[in-house]
Amino acid sequence: IDYVINITQLKEKNYDFIEHEMDGIVEECRGAGVISKVIFENCYLTEEEKRALCSIAREVRPDFIKTSTGFGTGGATFEDVALMKKCVGDEVKIKAAGGIRTLDTALRMIELGVSRIGSTASVSIVEELKHRL
Repeated sequence: IDYVINITQLKEKNYDFIEHEMDGIVEECRGAGVISKVIFENCYLTEEEKRALCSIAREVRPDFIKTSTGFGTGGATFEDVALMKKCVGDEVKIKAAGGIRTLDTALRMIELGVSRIGSTASVSIVEELKHRL
């Protein structure tokens, strides 16, 4: 299950709401035996907000935190992935999504610590990898 955090509540610094919602959704996913992915939609967030979400995620422990839906004004950035990894360490996996269109970008995201990549260009990325190998 992928869900986007409540950006309005985050902007109001209602971290208790964010944590309660995340915990509830993650627990439902665990109970149903499905993977939970919490989407931050980083393109709309400040660094402080990203850090706050990472802190909450480190406590709640969803399976993944995710950079974006890929439908916002921006997608995954190297800076965001590095920040997220620094904040959650190995406690929570990271999925980078949005704007990943080349093998080099995907490989850099992996170097920075992502466990999954979401990309509409996945076929061309794999083809580029096969060509290089």
